[in-house]
Amino acid sequence: MKLLIDHIAKSYDNRTILKDCSYAFSNSGVYVLMGQNGCGKSTLLRICSLIEQPDRGELLFRENGRDLAPDMGLRRRMTLVLPRTGVFNTTVFNNVAYGLKIRHLQKQVVAEKVRQVLAFVGLEHKKKQHAQTLSSGETQRMGIARALAIDPEILFLDEPTASVDEENTGIIESLIQKMKQGGRTMVIMTTHDREQAGRLADRLLVIERGSLHETGR
Repeated sequence: MKLLIDHIAKSYDNRTILKDCSYAFSNSGVYVLMGQNGCGKSTLLRICSLIEQPDRGELLFRENGRDLAPDMGLRRRMTLVLPRTGVFNTTVFNNVAYGLKIRHLQKQVVAEKVRQVLAFVGLEHKKKQHAQTLSSGETQRMGIARALAIDPEILFLDEPTASVDEENTGIIESLIQKMKQGGRTMVIMTTHDREQAGRLADRLLVIERGSLHETGR
């Protein structure tokens, strides 16, 4: 699946955030969006993940040469992880299983998938623990596990290490590297950390004065 944005524009309260953003996200790997605070990185991620509508421009998802309708079926093929993961008042297992349960999958399938993604993020030993007792870094890793449980084709990460410590930052970066090596998921993430962008990005993009520019591989 490819994602194409064509002259996307967005304003809030008569303030222009995005004015002319065009780009083709066409391969698996990691695309990193950078820019100053307030430049529109998070806004663009919300538009691309179909949470917000642009004021102008087109957002197109294509597969095998045909455009896909922006319906619930498409929404279920991608997911967005916010800088601070929302936590349900229950166990880590139930938090991660949420997206699978609402798809009405069999219990055995849910249990195995949750086991796999918790092992991937290093939290399998905490599956029975109440999620609200996790550290901020563990909570963010749980949020990534919850996102990965549904096997998204596009994973949007909005400042995934902004509120975590150095150890968990390293773990999360390692998880992103593993996703890249797997070659199945397109990751589109924002960061304010230039060094992190250099470590992770296959494509580096910058939003400046409302426009999107590719700065290199």
